[in-house]
Amino acid sequence: MKKVYCIGELLIDFVAEKQGSDLSKANEFTKKAGGAPANVACAISKLGGNGVFIGCVGKDPFGKFLLETLKREGVDISLAQLSDTFTTLAFVSIAEDGERDFVFSRGADKELKYNPALRKNLSGNILHLGAATALLGGPLEKTYAKYLFDGLTKEMFICFDPNFRSDLWKDDEETFVKKCMPFVEKSHLCKFSLEEAQLLSGKEDLNEACDKLHKVGTKIIAVTLGKDGTLLSMNGTKKTIPSVPVSPIDTTGAGDAFIGCLLYQISDLGSFDPVLEDFELLEKMVAKANKAGAITTTNYGAIVALPTKEQLEK
Repeated sequence: MKKVYCIGELLIDFVAEKQGSDLSKANEFTKKAGGAPANVACAISKLGGNGVFIGCVGKDPFGKFLLETLKREGVDISLAQLSDTFTTLAFVSIAEDGERDFVFSRGADKELKYNPALRKNLSGNILHLGAATALLGGPLEKTYAKYLFDGLTKEMFICFDPNFRSDLWKDDEETFVKKCMPFVEKSHLCKFSLEEAQLLSGKEDLNEACDKLHKVGTKIIAVTLGKDGTLLSMNGTKKTIPSVPVSPIDTTGAGDAFIGCLLYQISDLGSFDPVLEDFELLEKMVAKANKAGAITTTNYGAIVALPTKEQLEK
């Protein structure tokens, strides 16, 4: 089974549960481990795969808590880094339908430095670039670009999830789109939300959005549509793969569970060629990944809600 290197932020989610979607009215918060790339690494490891996390946390109690959480879930944290900068925090409120509102206090995640010694271990493995904070500047953004280059030169399977957060971009969406394009161009697989697909393509119609993003360069597009399933697009074929019905209480981490489950399945293939050529095979994988995402919405928090292999197969 191939390794999946997940690069980006690991942070604390302070979650205001059952207090509505307006953070200004929240009084009580629960500490949870979070961060999209870390969630994906955990999703892979909880299913029995080889999830590797590459990111930076602070030398503080929160950083210690986060690394211990990943280690407990079976994630390889040997490449994680520590910084004197305080660990990144996110404050999250959750409405009754499970939708969220975010406010970030950015810290140590931006300090991640490139590790050239890692190059020798990358060949033939999977690279997941799914950080919400990676394109905001600092050493992390430069590191991100260098690992993309490594992924290309080492013939890795490259996955990109832009994880757009409006709070982080503050009326600068044009810059976000511009910075995403090299990753859309070079990745084999891109996972988007409906909002992201429309934003990056400039198209309201989802079919037109996929066509435009394929022209940029990516071969496979998966657009997650919540309870409506996932639109899968590859080699001129498009199909919406239905999800499974659940009663969501927290959508945090659902997209990460989806892409983690999909990458776990890809990592178990002997070659990447089938997933790039066989739409029916990919369709089956997406259906299973939809199930992982749905299960995750039935509990609070991302990592604790990610399904195990046994839960997924029930």
